[in-house]
Amino acid sequence: MNVLIAFDKFKDSLNANEACEIAATEISLLYPDWNLETAPLTDGGDGFCEILTKSRQGHLYKEKVHGPLFELVDAHLGVVELELLEPELRDWLMVPSNGKISIIEMAQASGLHHLNQDKRDLWHTSTLGVGELISRTVELESNALLIGVGGSATNDLGLGTLEALGLQFMSSENKPIVNLTPASWGMVDHMKGKIPSNLPLIRIACDVKNPLLGPQGAAAIYGPQKGLEAKDWIKIEAQSEHMAKMLCKYTDTNEMVIHEEGSGAAGGISFGLRTAFGAELVAGFDLVIRWLQLEKKLEDADLIITGEGRFDRSSLQGKGPGTLITKALNGKKRILVFAGLLSDDINTYLPKSFSKENLIQITPDNCTLEQALCDGRYNLARAIRDTVT
Repeated sequence: MNVLIAFDKFKDSLNANEACEIAATEISLLYPDWNLETAPLTDGGDGFCEILTKSRQGHLYKEKVHGPLFELVDAHLGVVELELLEPELRDWLMVPSNGKISIIEMAQASGLHHLNQDKRDLWHTSTLGVGELISRTVELESNALLIGVGGSATNDLGLGTLEALGLQFMSSENKPIVNLTPASWGMVDHMKGKIPSNLPLIRIACDVKNPLLGPQGAAAIYGPQKGLEAKDWIKIEAQSEHMAKMLCKYTDTNEMVIHEEGSGAAGGISFGLRTAFGAELVAGFDLVIRWLQLEKKLEDADLIITGEGRFDRSSLQGKGPGTLITKALNGKKRILVFAGLLSDDINTYLPKSFSKENLIQITPDNCTLEQALCDGRYNLARAIRDTVT
């Protein structure tokens, strides 16, 4: 029996690597003669840098950068030799055939996980640390840069990143405004400084389709989880539009970029990087499938085991485990999906050919969220033992 174990994270409980290792350990004890292959999943957020770098025998650098509230945090930067990527993958990414590609996980510098609930306030957070990581890729002489943009704590349009790379924001008295955040946007009269031209090619891994502004924009959809109060949406929306148009004018970029799909990803950092550096978006999970060579692993597998912390409607809209369900059904493969929590209406959205018995909630009924997060390791191991046959 050939088994592919490909978990995404169980947020605040288990990362993707840990979930895969737990499942592999339990299955190997039950069936020592089975062939197991693990492939931790990532959607651009937690684990993006480490998973992609290690899967291609790359090198991880540990950097000190500024976090979302300008505190110093540790962040990894991955470097992989481009020659180790298949020609088809390099062509899909539109990157050179040789040299180095750096990998950045935005959340390591500017992620929501750095902040306790009472500290989450998008008016005062910055992507400065992401710009510091990008600067490091220049020092490493990278030829291309891949950025995963999930899990951010920010809504600064990537202006903090541009500040770290040399763009200055000036007051009407022609004084620089340092450590820019949305709270200080009202002080900006004009921009100054040269946009660097020596950056590597930038590719942004993202499955988010939201534009920068409007009812489906960055602040409207993702602002509340970053501390935005409903009464402040009109204010942040108006100021975001003003700053976005200012940046477009300064970089001589058509303002239509504001309305493009994906420009609202991660608080608009994709807008800022596209406007300043011509960064290109690539579909996040399509990238992971190609990078981890999942198509071949799926083809070879008799059984696929996947899952994540919460499995709901959004899981079936391009995310890892949901995509694996589709591919498994198309290939007539058996698949088991384990989740910390199943949404009440999930059966409404499951493909008709998918058996509900193969979707398993690992958390016992009447268990508190706090207890479920603490017991994630035990609950997953137990569910694997009880289910995998």
